[in-house]
Amino acid sequence: MAKTVRVELRDNESFEALLKRFTKELQKSGVLRDYRAKRHFVSKSEQRRAKMRKAEHRRRRKLAKLAKKGQNLL
Repeated sequence: MAKTVRVELRDNESFEALLKRFTKELQKSGVLRDYRAKRHFVSKSEQRRAKMRKAEHRRRRKLAKLAKKGQNLL
């Protein structure tokens, strides 16, 4: 599935501004993220482990944030 990112040159727009707009659109579309993710084969079990690691990291950060917030209330 190919995603097309397209920007057209506006009146009195410099090349640098056009390039900056293109880069922003590319980031928003997720084309580069998808490319980097699919650059190497990752097995289902590796994907699952990575997902679990991310979830654990999020959980720990959330707990640390709540603990810090609780200390500020005392």
